[in-house]
Parts: sequence; structure tokens; C-alpha cells
Amino acid sequence: MRIPARLNFAHLPTRIEPLPRLSAHLGGAELYIKRDDQTGLAFGGNKTRKLEFLVAEAQAQGAKTLISAGAGQSNHCRQVAAASARYGFACTLILTGDEPKRPSANLLLDKLFGAQIIWVADRANRDCVLQETYTRSQAHGEKPYLVPYGGSSPTGALGYVFGMEELMKQGFHPDWIVFGTSSGGTHAGLTVGKELFTYKGQVLGISIDEDEAWLKTHVKALALKTAALLNEKDRVKDAEILANDAYCQAGYGVLTDLEREAIHLFAKYEGILLDPVYTGRAAGGMIDLIRTRFFKADEKVLFWHTGGTPSLFADKYSAEGI
Repeated sequence: MRIPARLNFAHLPTRIEPLPRLSAHLGGAELYIKRDDQTGLAFGGNKTRKLEFLVAEAQAQGAKTLISAGAGQSNHCRQVAAASARYGFACTLILTGDEPKRPSANLLLDKLFGAQIIWVADRANRDCVLQETYTRSQAHGEKPYLVPYGGSSPTGALGYVFGMEELMKQGFHPDWIVFGTSSGGTHAGLTVGKELFTYKGQVLGISIDEDEAWLKTHVKALALKTAALLNEKDRVKDAEILANDAYCQAGYGVLTDLEREAIHLFAKYEGILLDPVYTGRAAGGMIDLIRTRFFKADEKVLFWHTGGTPSLFADKYSAEGI
């Protein structure tokens, strides 16, 4: 296996903890959690693992500026801004929406880390503005490195290939791994890691905003490209992609009773915080699957917490009454 360049700033390995009180309350499968909300960089989250590889690649290319994009309360962009500050890069973020009068939560942190922020009205224009910003930065000699949306490139997905290796070295072998999936990097990385490090259980992504067919096609293609970086493509070509899109119909970032209940149950029974967009929705889907007996009562289910908790403090969600 070829091992690409990697920095080491994440707080790893992250803990695996049982969730006995929540398990008893739900009365189904035995629940555990992997705490990637505690990876250390700017309140942690799953992007930290990806950025260990992405920032190393940027350094190898002689980049001086990191450019990325996301929603106005992007967890990804918050961690890109933090990594930029730590390693001496300039940072430009393209964020969707209207600039609020008062920055809160992730946006406040983006500003504290010194990121330049460019606002675009809607997601449809974001990619165009992102490319224009990159081209302009290049022309000005700023040596930009384009960090993909969600860190979900083959390089970024390597973070979760080796996240799976970490899990196997911890000696825990759940029947299911459940997590939120959207741009596909975490999903692809875990899929590759499952094949390379012989995890025998199932990897199930609960969709945050994409339909199941798109996710299966996109994640499979990304997994193959990620495996190719490791010279292991043949071992991944037959990998199965499992995704569930039953809980994302409300739309991206729309807070519903599903997310509210999951946030309250994790807080009340385990003292663990989820976020309104990603882990709240993924955990809400998992809770429904437990109640409908999708998981067997004697199975162990690991919820891989991908972070995002600063979003709890966003004015938008406070106004909507989490």
C-alpha cells in the first residue's frame, strides 16, 4: 500500500463510548459512539481527519492560500480556516446566503481565524464564484490550493480510510457503522477502509441532502479514486455502498422534529451534543431505524459522530427553538 503525505494535528484516536442509557430508552440495538466531535481542531469534527491529508498536499504543492466553499454555517469551512491559521496559509471562503448583521457560531469562528469571506446568494452560483476566486488568486500570484467542498476529494477521503484502520486497532467490531453522508468523503473513506482493513460489519450512510441513487454512484466513484491513491483499487471495485435517503426530504439545514428529538435524546440520556444539520439528522434516522427494528436487538451499532456542534449556537437555530 502506498501511504500519501500526512500531517498529524488531529487528536487521535478518538474515543469509542457505550451509550447504555440511550440504548435502554430506545429498547433495541446496543448503541456506541465514536467521538470525532473531539478531533481537536477548532471544536473538532470529521473534516480534521481529511485536512491532515489535504493540507499536506497543499504544502507539497507550495500553496500559500487555501480556498474553499460551503454553507453560511459550514463546519468544513470553519476547520479549513483553523488549519489555514495554524499552518500559515491565507484563507478565502465562499459561503452561501446573506451576510448576517451579527456573526455567530461557525461564522464567528471563521472570522476569528482571519478568513476572507465572499458571500453568494445561492448554491447554484457558488461553484462558479469559487472557480473565479481561484483563478483570480492564481493570477495574483497567491498560489491557491482549492480545498474541495466538504474535503471530499480522493485525498480528503484518505482521512476516513485510516479512520477505519484506527477503529480496527481499537479492537471494536460493531455490526453496523452509522453516520451522516452528504458530499461523500467520509462515506467513501470508510468504504475503502472496510475493504482494506477487513471490517466485517456494514457501513450505512444516512443522507443529509442527496438521494440514494446519487450517493451510491458518487461514493463508489470516489472510493475507487481514493483506493487508486493507495494502489489498492482492485480490492475496492466490488465494494457495496449502503445509503438511506428517507430522512432528508425537508432539505439541507432545515430543522424538523426528527433532528430536535435526536438532539434532546442524546443530551438527556448521554450528555452528548449533536448538531442541527448533520449529526442531528443522521442520529434521528438511526433512532427511527432502531424503533422500526431495522437493526436486530442483539446487534451493536456504532454512531460515528462527525462533529458540527458549534452550529447549536447559530442564531438561525436558536430562533427556531432547538
